[in-house]
Amino acid sequence: MSAKIKVAPVSYLNTKPLLYGIERSEVMNSIELVADYPANVAGALQRGDIDLALLPVAAIPTIPNAQIITDYGIASDGNVASVCIFSMVPMEEIETVYLDYQSRTSVRLAQLLLEKLWKKKVVFKPATENYIDYINGTTAGVIIGDRALKQLTNFDYIYDLAKGWKELTGLPFVFAAWVANKQLPQEFITAFNAANAEGLKHIDEVVAQNPFPYYDLHTYYTENIHYLLDEEKKKGMQKFLELIHP
Repeated sequence: MSAKIKVAPVSYLNTKPLLYGIERSEVMNSIELVADYPANVAGALQRGDIDLALLPVAAIPTIPNAQIITDYGIASDGNVASVCIFSMVPMEEIETVYLDYQSRTSVRLAQLLLEKLWKKKVVFKPATENYIDYINGTTAGVIIGDRALKQLTNFDYIYDLAKGWKELTGLPFVFAAWVANKQLPQEFITAFNAANAEGLKHIDEVVAQNPFPYYDLHTYYTENIHYLLDEEKKKGMQKFLELIHP
């Protein structure tokens, strides 16, 4: 029997609809799932510890033989809700910004928007484990994923980064795509793509399985997150990669 394909999704709520389809598909017979947060997933794919990852797009140029293999990923066309700069003061008063250690893509997007959209020079600080506790006064912070959704009612000023990107470029933003670091069998790719698509037909079941009192997950899955990477999404992804890797 051939070795299983090691697949790393991201351990956030936004991947649950895709995983719903994957975990109920026959494709599960040929894969081993190893979920982690985005920065760790990127490192594992770089090292070749895994074969396929829902990869933060900023990391794509760092992956040897990177190939996007499905029509699905994590994107947004306007408000994403779960990737924001949180602050107790308005943008013009922010002096320091903590950068979430969990995702390089969100951090690069925040830096880009502060420079090009908000025209702000700030001091960037690497976030420690409990950095959210220190977001106060003129110190803001980038928070992503489920933790961001939990903070939406706790801060006076919230700057949604996907909305900022739309303002800056007029394009949607792609946070992550399924990227392989080697040639995978076409039969597997076809089945994996179909499994992603199947999960999106079961949003109500996914919501029911993941009780989350902080934010309406039906809204999150059907309005904030866009899963199909159409041509506009790919244009947005290409634009981002051009801006961060000139």
